[in-house]
Amino acid sequence: MGIRLAVVSCVCLGSILGVTRVILHGPSSVAVVESAPVIASAPVPELLFPDIPVARNEFVDRFINLFYHEQTDRIALYLKRSGRYEGMIRTKLRERGMPEDLLYLSMIESGFNPNALSTAEAVGLWQFVAGTARLYGLRVDGYVDERRDPVRATDAALEYLQDLHGQFGAWNLAAAAYNTGEVRVAQAMREVTGSVRGSENDFWRIRSRLPQETREYVPLMYAAALIGREPQKYGLDGVERLLPVQLESVPVPGGTSLERVALAVGVPVNDLRQLNAHLVRGTTPPGRPYPVNVPLGRGEALRASFGAEVGFGPSPHG
Repeated sequence: MGIRLAVVSCVCLGSILGVTRVILHGPSSVAVVESAPVIASAPVPELLFPDIPVARNEFVDRFINLFYHEQTDRIALYLKRSGRYEGMIRTKLRERGMPEDLLYLSMIESGFNPNALSTAEAVGLWQFVAGTARLYGLRVDGYVDERRDPVRATDAALEYLQDLHGQFGAWNLAAAAYNTGEVRVAQAMREVTGSVRGSENDFWRIRSRLPQETREYVPLMYAAALIGREPQKYGLDGVERLLPVQLESVPVPGGTSLERVALAVGVPVNDLRQLNAHLVRGTTPPGRPYPVNVPLGRGEALRASFGAEVGFGPSPHG
């Protein structure tokens, strides 16, 4: 999933160089993202809540050196993509009083690619498998996969991380459990500390009992956070960030194709597919009206087109 790293005889960049591959869906989605408007040297937002205490040790430094010396282009790409989602994710973290460094879990999970798909069938910015996604309120079926909806998936991921923090008492233990599951982390904690709940230092105490990928997951998160906090230290201060896309969500009749929506609002259909990646068949599910995302300012045209067919109450997507 994402850029998780696995160390076998050497350090390999997970989904990019081989351990857990990410498959990007559709050449059009990549083109739309990478050609979108950018802003140079986007400022890092001021932190309002204390962040995760980031350890600096040989395990973290190994990944910083890897990114700085061997994977600079890859990290620059992820920082570029981060501009599209960083503000939204940080806002939601702040609203929940959660550490903003948890943003970087999305970087290491998916490289900020909402269409990322792992070999384990985990999907989206936060790499949910279907069962966990449904458990946290995401719709996953033959018509809609909300793991691909950045806003809905972020809400679910943060709720899951809060639950894990409540169980384990430390954010790095929560991150480890996010990667490998609660059972393994709980078992390791009981064996080493005698308790499931612990402190940030306990991750390093149980690290050797965790799967190889999970051993590297927290150091990787720390490395990504250190680079993301101060990109200028690593020669990345000139990276251009993608701008967030301003959207409005408008209900249309069930069974409406994105091609029909595109005609109504005058937007290329490939752009609409990118904005509605969660509509996996390129159409709204049959039955009652369902909202589609369109660029801000195009909603009125859509309402005019479907005004006789749909009542316009509050959108379920907020």
